[in-house]
Amino acid sequence: MSSISSVHTPSVGGRGPSGQARPGRRAFWADARFVIGLLLVAASIAGVWFVVGAARQTTPVLAASGTLVPGQTITSADVTVVEVALGQAQTSYLSPEALGDGLVALRPIGAGELLPTGGVGGPDRSDRTSVMVRSSVDVPADVARGAAVELWESRPAAEPGVYETPRILVSDAVVAAVNREDGVMASGGASLELVIDRAHVADVLSAIAAGSVLSAVPTTGGEQAMPPGSDSASDPAAGGAGPAEPPAGEDGE
Repeated sequence: MSSISSVHTPSVGGRGPSGQARPGRRAFWADARFVIGLLLVAASIAGVWFVVGAARQTTPVLAASGTLVPGQTITSADVTVVEVALGQAQTSYLSPEALGDGLVALRPIGAGELLPTGGVGGPDRSDRTSVMVRSSVDVPADVARGAAVELWESRPAAEPGVYETPRILVSDAVVAAVNREDGVMASGGASLELVIDRAHVADVLSAIAAGSVLSAVPTTGGEQAMPPGSDSASDPAAGGAGPAEPPAGEDGE
């Protein structure tokens, strides 16, 4: 009996012993999950790039070189151009192209502050002017240009050397300049250029002409100084002896 040897024939063409084709391995780039991952990475990179680019985008706007007071005409010497990232708020501040003739400050603007569109305008929108007054009491050292003060008045009474109870003459004055009196011969007090509403000009000039004692009192920053004659000892209702006499150097007539 002849022996028949069994010979194993290898599969050809990816077929198994049974002759059926085996499924091939798909390329990894054809996997949907891989494609979605790539899209997510690309979207993340684009988002970061957009945020960084928006943060670096600046806009030229105007900033005050020094303190601006209400009614002051703004010129190129009073401002400087700065680059800032404002985003959607860029329309709230003045651009260099908006600086024109006759533009005035409508409120105090500090040095280095960006010029707000609502804080400046044409001369027709300003109802402020400046007057020179002499304060009978010195003003604190921190009261400078742009500071808010009250202007108090003590009118002369019928009796010589006696003054009426002080009252607020102007409640919202802004300091434009301060000239403090120093030296041995100084009588105290200070001369101030105050920016006030035009409606108060007549009252201030009338008080100066009547020989009233005027006192500039800060409205912010600590305890307010009391004008002459406003202490309890000079208040008739408190049993005092009447209003105090004006400081040395003031003419009570």
